[in-house]
Amino acid sequence: MAKRTFSTLETFLIFLLVMMTAITVALLSLLFITSGTIENHKDSGGHGFSTTQSPLATEGSTATQGLNGTQTSPVTHTTEPPLFQNFSGYHIGVGRADCTGQVSDINLMGYSKTGQNARGVLTRLYSRAFILAEPDGSNRTVFVSIDIGMVSQRLRLEVLNRLQSKYGSLYRRDNVILSGIHTHSGPAGYFQYTVFVIASEGFSNRTFEYMVTGVVKSIEIAHRNMKPGKIFMNKGNVDGVQINRSPYSYLQNPQSERERYSSNIDKEMLVLKMVDLNGDDLGVISWFAIHPVSMNNTNHLVNSDNMGYAAYLFEQEKNKGYLPGEGPFVAAFASSNLGDVSPNVLGPHCINTGESCDNANSTCPIGGPSMCIAQGPGRDMLDSTQIIGRTIYQRAKELYASASQEVIGPLASAHQWVNMSDVTVWLNSTHTAKTCKPALGYSFAAGTIDGVGSLNFTQGKTEGDPFWDTIRDQILGKPSEEIKECHKPKPVLLHTGELSKPHPWHPDIVDVQIITLGSLAIAAIPGEFTTMSGRRFRETIQTEFATYGMQNMTIITSGLCNVYTHYVTTYEEYQVQRYEAASTIYGPHTLSAYIQLFRGLAKAIATDTVANLSRGPEPPFFKQLIIPLIPNIADRAPIGRTFGEVLQPAKPEYRVGEVAEVVFVGANPKNSAENQTHQTFLTVEKYEATSASWQIVCNDASWETRFYWHKGLLGLSNATIEWYIPDTAQPGIYRIRYFGHNRKQEILKPAVILSFEGTSSAFEVVTT
Repeated sequence: MAKRTFSTLETFLIFLLVMMTAITVALLSLLFITSGTIENHKDSGGHGFSTTQSPLATEGSTATQGLNGTQTSPVTHTTEPPLFQNFSGYHIGVGRADCTGQVSDINLMGYSKTGQNARGVLTRLYSRAFILAEPDGSNRTVFVSIDIGMVSQRLRLEVLNRLQSKYGSLYRRDNVILSGIHTHSGPAGYFQYTVFVIASEGFSNRTFEYMVTGVVKSIEIAHRNMKPGKIFMNKGNVDGVQINRSPYSYLQNPQSERERYSSNIDKEMLVLKMVDLNGDDLGVISWFAIHPVSMNNTNHLVNSDNMGYAAYLFEQEKNKGYLPGEGPFVAAFASSNLGDVSPNVLGPHCINTGESCDNANSTCPIGGPSMCIAQGPGRDMLDSTQIIGRTIYQRAKELYASASQEVIGPLASAHQWVNMSDVTVWLNSTHTAKTCKPALGYSFAAGTIDGVGSLNFTQGKTEGDPFWDTIRDQILGKPSEEIKECHKPKPVLLHTGELSKPHPWHPDIVDVQIITLGSLAIAAIPGEFTTMSGRRFRETIQTEFATYGMQNMTIITSGLCNVYTHYVTTYEEYQVQRYEAASTIYGPHTLSAYIQLFRGLAKAIATDTVANLSRGPEPPFFKQLIIPLIPNIADRAPIGRTFGEVLQPAKPEYRVGEVAEVVFVGANPKNSAENQTHQTFLTVEKYEATSASWQIVCNDASWETRFYWHKGLLGLSNATIEWYIPDTAQPGIYRIRYFGHNRKQEILKPAVILSFEGTSSAFEVVTT
């Protein structure tokens, strides 16, 4: 074939076309929203899930295909030492890594409250990984509990991609579960579907990368730490820490069903105790149904709420002599069917009159629903967090100490991707129904008694409002009759399943997954099941296992896993359309669809036919997303001052129980999520005369410290560090140190991020 040549005119036109394309892309970027290129993630294994990579195998440097189908950089798989195989139990590896992300200039994820942006740190957030493998090292499973609101699909896909790059087919979509604890005080910004991106006020690649790196690192640590051990299970009730926040919805369930249970909440905690063959502690996973919303929507400090505080106490108890976030023992307090469960045990009251507002619409006679708020047991939200968290920790500690039922048996896993907007549900042998394209109802905008909405919407709405319908229609277009009919009696406020600009607003493709450890099954739920939804689900899946020969299985509903799809109510609860029902995005038959799908996974595991399961349609991975609305600007110190300089010094002396406070010249803390030179924003240090050195006694993961960032104008800011001196503090000489990063921007040069430190004057702590 003759070589094609171009004339001078053709060459010029091609050059012009390329330049116009580049300019168009640049302009779109300036408008924050660029075109929605999609990549489908390719699975690292075949259609069957039994494919494993022997841990004894050695791989050289190879170029591997990433989950998104693009070629990743060459990766060297190092030789692993042979695993000891002649024992009864499992190889167990535990790992913990920081995944805090951005702690300023970003919304907190959970309440969807405008203006609730991060302004500092109460505690760091951690990813806690647990790897279990059979004695011969072949079949293995991974469970990761992460101190974030929920796991996004984008987060999971990227974690799997990086695991594949490092470990080949060892850790895959079917044997890795990622679960969020559901704190409402962690950073947003790590989602790809438009509803969540809007709630996050943009996609933060800085936070996304920080979280992905932390999750992968926790798995890597667990992988390196694997050793022979045993697992023991225990169960027990936790009293006094929960209420059902939608009791009116719960009462819609059949009376005969409700009479089988003593409470409208699940009080049972399940604990897995992990020890080595010598009986030495390795780690614990606890599942318990409670919303981590003791910290309310007025909070601006990043933290892991009540479940995180329980984990903090357990790890501090077991890791004596270590700072928070350090030490070999790993304690995870994972979420369960918490959809309608609140820790604000004093219940809902009208904050203007004090009267109860525990009614069908959670509304007050004066002020309406915005006045109806539930309170925790403490004097403030932080005290409530610690009261609830301590009670959960103490019960877990008791169950851990007395755990004696050993978990034995083979490991198995099954996974499918499913189009949840188009599932045919068999209601009985002759009648079917279908799930719906995603949509949110009017009561979604009402919020809950744990965090009310800002527009005075009311829970329990089964009819729309012409005013809001008109506004929606003008901005987003009208919902189709099909979606309105499918979701009845939900009045559709946002027809998200029919909105695709700049990207789909909600996921269609959803993960369903089960991992089994002998007679224990962990079901990875991609959302928030209500109490009765969880009960029906567990009972049905247990029956399915038993039907095919796996008797007396214990079923765990592990919440907020793999991809977030809001809530799942029972069909009966759906009819009254409180917040949880309005947020059941795939319609009234969502629970039945999930039960049907997970029954299929249970049957496949029980009959050893997992390899025959279809993998399902692959989820998308969007390449360009709405960028954060808050721009990056250079930090500035006041004239004559330097970053880290003390503005308000500590007092010369404090007593235990008092608060030591120091104010420094600050810089934006989000810089520290980009350049992680320092692993903490602060330390409290005690002078040891015998060694003539300063010893760290607290960091920013300690619950007795606070790091506040005060944003000023034109890049100016201050940082305040507080130390709530505990009764256990030893008398002596102390100091507080501040670690930060400032963004420096010179004209026509790229920005650079520079680290700095600040140190307070020494002060004395006395006991009396």
